[in-house]
Amino acid sequence: MAKRISILGSTGSIGCQTLDVIKDYPEEFQVLALTGRKNVSLLAQQVKTFQPELAVLTDPEAARQLSRLLHGQTTRVLAGEEGLLAAATYPGTDLLVTAVVGFAGLKPTLAAIDAGIDIALANKETLVTAGSIVMQRARERKVDIIPIDSEHSAIFQCLQGNEPGDLQRIMLTASGGPFRNYSKEELAGVSPEQALKHPNWSMGAKITVDSATMMNKGLEVLEAHWLFPLPLTSIEVLVHPQSVVHSLIEFKDGSILAQLGPPDMRFPILYSLTYPKRWSNNLPKLDLVGRELAFTAPDLERFPCLAYAYEAGEKGGTMPTVVNAANEMAVAAFLQKKIGFLDIPRVIRQVMDLHQVRKNPDLDAIFSADTWARQETQGIIRTISGIS
Repeated sequence: MAKRISILGSTGSIGCQTLDVIKDYPEEFQVLALTGRKNVSLLAQQVKTFQPELAVLTDPEAARQLSRLLHGQTTRVLAGEEGLLAAATYPGTDLLVTAVVGFAGLKPTLAAIDAGIDIALANKETLVTAGSIVMQRARERKVDIIPIDSEHSAIFQCLQGNEPGDLQRIMLTASGGPFRNYSKEELAGVSPEQALKHPNWSMGAKITVDSATMMNKGLEVLEAHWLFPLPLTSIEVLVHPQSVVHSLIEFKDGSILAQLGPPDMRFPILYSLTYPKRWSNNLPKLDLVGRELAFTAPDLERFPCLAYAYEAGEKGGTMPTVVNAANEMAVAAFLQKKIGFLDIPRVIRQVMDLHQVRKNPDLDAIFSADTWARQETQGIIRTISGIS
């Protein structure tokens, strides 16, 4: 029987690559629900190819356009958060791929967990902002959370067949982004167009900028803290420009395991879809002959966002939610050319300094902290950009 898949964020980078993997196994997978934000033409094409039972665009006008395009077809069209939650909990779904970007992924992921649906997680912000609640609820509902991020997939794979209690240290690898050799003076002049040219990975705009500031790695540290319960002091970052070693783990006896592969997200996506099995595929294989693999420590002075993420994790409570929200807003402003590249960490720092941490927050407190942080960040951005 085919495995039934629903995808939140099917029009984004991870969503598109997930469908690219699925189409190679037409007898093994059935797509039940697809969602996007407002890319009508792309979602219409995906519906035509994969024939899901439900299609959702969270932008209401885009959903109306999609409904007109799909008139006469059996696929049902919904809009807004209601549609997103319907897709997340779609009856019969065996695995939900959560590939939406940002804080918006939290509520539908929790809804899917409550419905007893296993999660293939590509939305790191879900765990950054509410890791304790999400993981506890997953344990209670006996729901598997299988990471898609290449680094967390690497750790997850290395742990197979080993005792989790034997894990002593995690080493998350980072490409360092396109500006790893830039001085602070050069970073001050970086444009959005430059930031969107990642040397190794093909990703969406927000995560590509996060990689350039190294905030992406900071968020991944916080995600790893919840997925593989270790103190933050036992989770390290190594800059590895080749993006071949996707992460390493050290056991208490000193042995280190690493997972290697080409910098191609389709590998961890495929593993998340087929876990606990491995399937043959036609993806390009890694050739190590003549390859040099280098590892260095990150420069926290030039890339302070990584340090801010660690600090947020140590302070705990609502601080990771605040850092995530401030970062989302600052990156969006940078992409709109309202602020400069180095303003991103400056904005985050200011919002962190203004926040009074609430410990052990419930979901209401987390959503309240997110709202507060976005409002504060917007005001700071307006001051920097000179908008009254």
